[in-house]
Amino acid sequence: MTDTVVATGQRARLRVLVLSWRDEWHPEAGGSERTLGQVARGLAERGHDVTIATAAYDGRPRDEIDRGVRYRRRGGRLSVYPLGLVHSRAAGYDVVVDVQNGIPFFAAVARPRTTLLVVHHIHREQWPVAVGPATARVGWFLESRVSPFVHRASHAVAVSTSTAREMVGLGHPEDRLLIVRNGSDIPESLPPRDDEPRVVVVSRLVPHKQVEHAIEAVARVRRDHPEVRLRIIGEGYHRPELEHLAERLGVADRVDFLGFVTDDERDAELARAWVHLLPSLKEGWGLVAVEAAACGTPTLAYRSAGGVNESVLHGVTGYLCDDQADMEARLDALLSDRALVERMGMDCGIHAAAHSWKAAVDGFEDALVAVRTATRGRRTAAASRSAR
Repeated sequence: MTDTVVATGQRARLRVLVLSWRDEWHPEAGGSERTLGQVARGLAERGHDVTIATAAYDGRPRDEIDRGVRYRRRGGRLSVYPLGLVHSRAAGYDVVVDVQNGIPFFAAVARPRTTLLVVHHIHREQWPVAVGPATARVGWFLESRVSPFVHRASHAVAVSTSTAREMVGLGHPEDRLLIVRNGSDIPESLPPRDDEPRVVVVSRLVPHKQVEHAIEAVARVRRDHPEVRLRIIGEGYHRPELEHLAERLGVADRVDFLGFVTDDERDAELARAWVHLLPSLKEGWGLVAVEAAACGTPTLAYRSAGGVNESVLHGVTGYLCDDQADMEARLDALLSDRALVERMGMDCGIHAAAHSWKAAVDGFEDALVAVRTATRGRRTAAASRSAR
């Protein structure tokens, strides 16, 4: 596996189909979908023809073009997969990008050498939490056994070294695996940090994101920090349970559920916060940790979550915590030391500046060209053999 290099020179225009179960406006969208949107627009700006085939949902048309990217929305949570697979066989696409969120579209069944698999993280730990033990066994079998076999001839992209290592461990060929880290923008204008201790979470509200850890942490530190306030950005089916938890712990008056917000509103909330909590069970990269860093706010995340070991610099832009008790202790320490928060905030800005969306688009373009070049090379070799 290798890190991609910055693309140089003029590239041939490619017709690219991206298969993803959600787009960035979907009610349950997360970091993976935000990355997809940024990269797709970046590729379109460079002249590539990009189509995203994804699930349909209320609020967006079945077909639209947004900032140069064509969106084709069909099917629902499950039916999007066969519909996307059928469409991937349409003539004219140079590369099909199969975004694997647990389960891929298996586009490589029909196009093994023109499919680029994209994996944010391996769901080994998440399957039982997300779907229960019985379905988890099926999901894990598809992810750990079937997908590596189907994609054995395909190129792949991982968003972090930890994800790449897990993919190789499951059998993906290392020589066709590239690492393309997610990017981030540095906001041009941000509000100052709040005078009173403020904590923020930006997450889908689903069980494996473990947002309850943030609510429990605030309930415990409130004894020493009575003015602490937790702002939760995001939506999901787990929200009622989280609201009930806040009421049960007696902190409903200190926890604000903001739901969906605009990017500017999200950045403003991150900038006002003293600490960003990322208690997720597993993250392929942890895009929001870099987004928080871009707003000058340190992150607390779990060391065992994987990709956050790269998006959070321990002791510099935040802390990687060993368990929930460690996270609560470090939260208390940061809320007790405004000067430390400000020092980390300075380092956060330096770290975020090193991760640009341009570099991410460069990396994905390199990966697409690698797929196209390999395909042409095989066709040339086959033609040469047949001519002998």
